[in-house]
Amino acid sequence: MDDILHCKLSTLIDEGPILQLDKTENAQPAIMAVSIMILKVLEKDFGFKTEQVIDVTLGHSLGEYAALVAAGNLEYAYGLDLVRRRGDVMGECTRKAKEESGEDFGMIALVCEPEQLDSLIAAVREFLSQGSEGAKDDSSALPAFQQIAIANINSKNQIVLSGSFQRIRNLLIHIREFGGHDPRAVELKSRSAFHSPIMMPAYEFMKKALVPEKVTFPGRVPCISNVTAKPFASKDDLIKNLARQAVDTVLWWDSIKYLDREAGCRRWLGLGPGKVGRNLVSKEVGRSSAKGGGVWSITEPNEIEETLRDLEATAKEEDE
Repeated sequence: MDDILHCKLSTLIDEGPILQLDKTENAQPAIMAVSIMILKVLEKDFGFKTEQVIDVTLGHSLGEYAALVAAGNLEYAYGLDLVRRRGDVMGECTRKAKEESGEDFGMIALVCEPEQLDSLIAAVREFLSQGSEGAKDDSSALPAFQQIAIANINSKNQIVLSGSFQRIRNLLIHIREFGGHDPRAVELKSRSAFHSPIMMPAYEFMKKALVPEKVTFPGRVPCISNVTAKPFASKDDLIKNLARQAVDTVLWWDSIKYLDREAGCRRWLGLGPGKVGRNLVSKEVGRSSAKGGGVWSITEPNEIEETLRDLEATAKEEDE
């Protein structure tokens, strides 16, 4: 990892300081490195054969890069270098937006009743189509730092907005007053507006940095695109949509629905720091009582043995 990035990221992960580790340009490669480290431990020390055990890979936002490494579409060194350089550009995007606007940027999750999700998304899009100042102009004509985006559609009752905190709050006031919605708003820890127009330089960077010679297609297993919620269809499709992911909505809920309802996935395994991904999947597919099904996550190596035992047990149940 340190050799690839030409810096002591491992020391930063082990010793901090946390404020330095939390910077986009450090946090993103650190998260990816830990995720792939767990996969390598699984394969090397426990005989885990990814291409035999795993049918498809999926990663949320940054996690898509780790999913592509696991699927065999990207080499680890190339993927990690991409993530570090992408993180550098994204960090600069945020700093520039703050300098131009004097505002703070980040992400706010909106939680509603499941039956209200579609109309909430429609209300948000209607507001955005009129510009953030209420003018009858498409908001895409505004400077990037004045724009808000739906960054993620995470579940049947949660979306995430990305952009200036003040402008997101103005949007919330509007949809509560005029849109007939009163979602619960939860400010996320992120201090960058990922998947929003301020990240356009990251999109432009990725279009150039992703080169066909460095991408393998097909990989050893399929991988689901955040942008389309379907498996990448070709090398060109992978390059195009992985670049677009920097500014497009992460269609996480559609991806989970596709894997659950169309692909018939019954066992779900998450690798890497935190359990947010597992919780989002568990919330949607609820496999705890299904025969041969389940949702697990390995956030550190000491969780591997128990998880592998559970996977083996549920595989036997499925075969019975």
